[in-house]
Amino acid sequence: MDHSGHGMTTDLPPFTLGRGLVWSADSFFLIACLLGLALYGWGVLRLVRRGDKWPVGRTVAYVAGVLSIGLVMCTKLNDYGMVMFSVHMVQHMVISMVSPILILLGAPITLALRALPTAGRDRKGPRELLLMLLHSRYMRIITHPAFTIPLFIASLYALYFTPLFDTLMGSKAGHIGMMVHFLAVGLVFFWPIMGVDPGPHRPGHLMRMLELFAGMPFHAFFGIALMMGSTPMVKTFENPPASLGIDALSDQNAAGGIAWAFSEVPSVLVLLALLFQWYASEQRHARRTDRAAERNGDKELEAYNAYLASLNARGN
Repeated sequence: MDHSGHGMTTDLPPFTLGRGLVWSADSFFLIACLLGLALYGWGVLRLVRRGDKWPVGRTVAYVAGVLSIGLVMCTKLNDYGMVMFSVHMVQHMVISMVSPILILLGAPITLALRALPTAGRDRKGPRELLLMLLHSRYMRIITHPAFTIPLFIASLYALYFTPLFDTLMGSKAGHIGMMVHFLAVGLVFFWPIMGVDPGPHRPGHLMRMLELFAGMPFHAFFGIALMMGSTPMVKTFENPPASLGIDALSDQNAAGGIAWAFSEVPSVLVLLALLFQWYASEQRHARRTDRAAERNGDKELEAYNAYLASLNARGN
């Protein structure tokens, strides 16, 4: 029996974490992950070869982010996620909240801008096209909180509480498109808040915290709505395979608990990253102020010495 509509059979044994992590690659995400790692590695290698430094922490964060996508999309977790709401919710939360945060901490756009060669006068190469995109009106719109916060919320309620979710889950292309959407939403939501890369919308640190907490309560309410549901709310998961030995309502409640928990953990991680960035920014500002004061102090000292020398010359 094909439950999902795109060739995934439902004769799966009861889910355990060990079974879930067995290799079962989705070709689209496997190629995308390998390409992402290869391009990032090329950029770092290019910088190192010309004698520039690139923080190891950024590389570790980016690699971990890409591997987290591979973990949920290229293992049996993806197969179980087609028939178990709770496992699907783990996929959704990781790919929309954990993976984007780690990828953004890896600063891939900054790396690209530093590694890509300039095309030369009156020519447009990949670096110039990337800069044009960063400064475009389109990018200003999709990174503005008036767009990112409603999109973040709508990706939960408008998707799971309408027939759209069942439609997308009915085909391989629909499922891939939905997962790519989750990743993209996470990237544009968290980028203006705690991303290292330059962006068109970059408010002050306090405003970024407000943006973070503006979206998270709705995320928690979504989880609570699933936990309190008295009937299965998503058609795709209302008749789980008998071989799994699970109850649809209990699985939905577990999915709600996962969604609720994930609204807390990434919030803490982002808040810590934001506070660290705020502290580092203040330290840089203090050092600039100290250097300016030292320069001004040196000028004042020079002027005073010149004044004393002029007095001495006049006395002589």
